[in-house]
Formats: sequence, C-alpha cells, structure tokens
Amino acid sequence: MPASTSPAASPKPLPTCCSLTAPASVPVAVADLARDDTDSLSSAYRCLHEALDVLADQAPDLTDVSEDALEAGHEHLLLDGTSIPTDRVHDCGPGSDRWYSGEHEHHGGNVQVVCDPDGRPLWVSPVELGATHDLTAAGRHVLPALSPAAARGLPVLGDKGCIGGGVRVPVRRPRRGRVLDRSTRGWNSYVNTDRSFVEHGIVHLKVRWRALARATLCSWGISAIVATALVLGIWENRY
Repeated sequence: MPASTSPAASPKPLPTCCSLTAPASVPVAVADLARDDTDSLSSAYRCLHEALDVLADQAPDLTDVSEDALEAGHEHLLLDGTSIPTDRVHDCGPGSDRWYSGEHEHHGGNVQVVCDPDGRPLWVSPVELGATHDLTAAGRHVLPALSPAAARGLPVLGDKGCIGGGVRVPVRRPRRGRVLDRSTRGWNSYVNTDRSFVEHGIVHLKVRWRALARATLCSWGISAIVATALVLGIWENRY
C-alpha cells in the first residue's frame, strides 16, 4: 500500500502590504519579513545585511568600467556626487557634525557616481561623510582609477566642484561683472549640455530605488545600499 503523502506547503508570498502593528521606527518591509517568517526582528535585519552584501559584491570595478568604455568607443564618462539622506548619525567631529551636508542642508552620505554618456549609472563609490567635498571624495575613489583612461582619450566631465582635479569642468564666470569670451562660453555649453545626463541618471537611480530616499540603517551601510541599487539597475535595464 503506497504511503500517504501530504500536499506540499505553498510558498510564502513576499510581504507587499503595510503592517499596521509595526513600530513607526521600524521599516515596514523588514517588520513584515520578520512577521511572515515568524522570526525575530534582529534575524530579519541580519538577513537583510547579508543580502545587501552579496548583491553589493557584484558591483563592477571602476577600472573595468573605464576599460569597457574605451572598448565601446565612448567619447567621455560623466561624474557627479550626490547626497543620500540618513537619520542614523553617530560620527561627530570636534565642534561639527561630519555627516551634515551644508550644501544640501541635511544629514547624509556623499556618494560619487560615474555614468556613461547617456546617463546610465556604471559605478558608485563607497560612502563618505556628508561634509566631505566632492573633489575630496572624487580624489579618493574616482580620479586615480580614471586617470589612465583619460590619458588614453577617455575624459571625464564634471561640475565646478571638481575644479583642479583633472576633470573637464565649466569655466567659472569672472567676478565684477566681466563676461566670458565666446570660445569659453561655447566650452561651458558643451560641458554643461553633455554633463546634464549624469543628473538624469542619478535621479532615476534614486527614484527607482526607494531605499535611497533615506537610509534608515547605519550611515556607513549606505555603501552597500547604493551598490546594490546599482547592480539591480544594471540587471533590470540590461546594460
């Protein structure tokens, strides 16, 4: 007589609705994950961090990005910095809050983004303190890796925050009402027009992945969150 078999348990659906019982300070998705799996909140956060680390490790290396851009025949790469807001601040320097961005007027982490000429994000840097200047962050993470490619004919376009870093930037307007000459104005128009695509790419990245609207984990965890968003964006758009 054949052994009786019990029907297979149906897989648990992913949490998609808001949990009314979750504390206001707990992200709803993590609270739902812990509830649906009948697990503790700390275990759910551990799984979340493990998943972020696994995906973030798939992010491309900047040297490989520049080599691929050279092979693809790109005219240039685009560089810009963005601030990821955060409410988990625990690193205060002497007399100042190093996570506070005076430019953006909120607490956040400084992340550098490299895009192709069409504005598709190709690489993101590890997070820096919000008070870090874009040129400082780019000098640590971006410029050393892209300088060899620039010498081989792949320049990098940036904004005026990268003046002095070897990046092609617009020329500042002279003081005391003086006017730029025609050729310099044409240069500024070229740089600003082509560089505008990086802003579109960053906006799309931050709008598509809501986790970038405000980081509610440890501020240093922004690195893994942004890298994960980049990897998922590349997979989703297949580029």
